[in-house]
Amino acid sequence: MAPTIHDVARLAEVSIKTVSNVLNDYPHIRPATKQRVLDAIKTLDYRPNLTARGLRSGRTGLVSLIIPDLRNAYFAELADVVMGAADQRGLSVIISQSGADRERELSLLRGPRMQLVDGILFSVLALSESDHDLLAEIRTPMVLLGERILHGPKDHVTMRNTAGMRAATEHLISQGRRRLLAFGADDAQGLGSATLRLEGYQQALAAADIAFDEDLVVDVVGWFRSTGAAAMRAFLDRGIAFDGVVAFNDAIALGAMRVLQEAGLSIPDDVAVIGFDDIDETRYTLPTLSTVDPGRREIAEVSLRFLAERIEQPSMSDLPPREYLSEFSVIARESSSMKKFSAES
Repeated sequence: MAPTIHDVARLAEVSIKTVSNVLNDYPHIRPATKQRVLDAIKTLDYRPNLTARGLRSGRTGLVSLIIPDLRNAYFAELADVVMGAADQRGLSVIISQSGADRERELSLLRGPRMQLVDGILFSVLALSESDHDLLAEIRTPMVLLGERILHGPKDHVTMRNTAGMRAATEHLISQGRRRLLAFGADDAQGLGSATLRLEGYQQALAAADIAFDEDLVVDVVGWFRSTGAAAMRAFLDRGIAFDGVVAFNDAIALGAMRVLQEAGLSIPDDVAVIGFDDIDETRYTLPTLSTVDPGRREIAEVSLRFLAERIEQPSMSDLPPREYLSEFSVIARESSSMKKFSAES
């Protein structure tokens, strides 16, 4: 049988109440007593019953991270840093995939699993600002991620999509490129990353006095390597001249690079390429991919801090929601510059 809290108390020679205080990080415990309890927990490999603990304290130490799709490397790496940041706060993370489907997002918010968590980190992709009232009714502390619901009823942490994509476009312009693809547009998305990144692209062109050309805007529905490759093949078939690709995320940039190289084009000699997200794979492609680091670690740490504050201080529910934008940086690598880079770049 699994060890119980009674077993821990017996081995540590303390009361069950003392063990409970240690588990709940009660501050007024003598260090020597706390250490005996921790040693007993480790010796017995005791694991608290979260359901029972939640009934007693009103908290389980669990938070839910709802993301669209773990196949998207950005969200997989976001989940990784969220789990690391949560661990630093003594929290555990339950990950759910919404598939960017409205009904799935709603069912995850309303489902029985929400009774087990103290808070929710929600990367919205299907709901929109019209769902303001629906989200406002949810009493569980929540932080919204992404761009679909701006100025909503909950704390909101996201990246600087427009400014980041403007900087990426300006980087290619600084390399002498003038015929730049806006690679990743998606009119059906409405307000979202694609719209905001296209806006940044247009701002950079205007600032450089380069005319905006609709023929250089390439739709990519679903931001994966496969969709990026398919969209680039279709664009090459049109025979339109270009010398740079501003990809709206790294995955579609990687798919596009493969197709460009298969077509006999050299990167960056013939076509310079930059992505967005700074996923780990970009450091190991040939050539390495220039990209924008959107501040993923900062997003994870700030969103968890906001969430923990709402969980630990219920009175904050009366305070207005907070908005936070992470900082970004352009990471110049081999795909966009003739400069020689070291292996560490």
